[in-house]
Amino acid sequence: MRCIATFETTSAALMFERACRKEGFGAKIVPVPRKLSESCGLACEYPCEADGEIRILCGARGIDVRSWHTSENDWT
Repeated sequence: MRCIATFETTSAALMFERACRKEGFGAKIVPVPRKLSESCGLACEYPCEADGEIRILCGARGIDVRSWHTSENDWT
């Protein structure tokens, strides 16, 4: 399973990745999958098992996530 967050701005994607890594979650910046084509063109893939904690972290840090996505497939 893959979990991806999309953002309005590149700076929000970078803040998300930095905050997740600081808290020990293995997030990484990836291009927005074609099926989700929107926003600034960058997304962050993160561990699905930490979804709830990461959403709370984003709220606490004021990180503006445009949308959250989960898929069993590759989105290509």
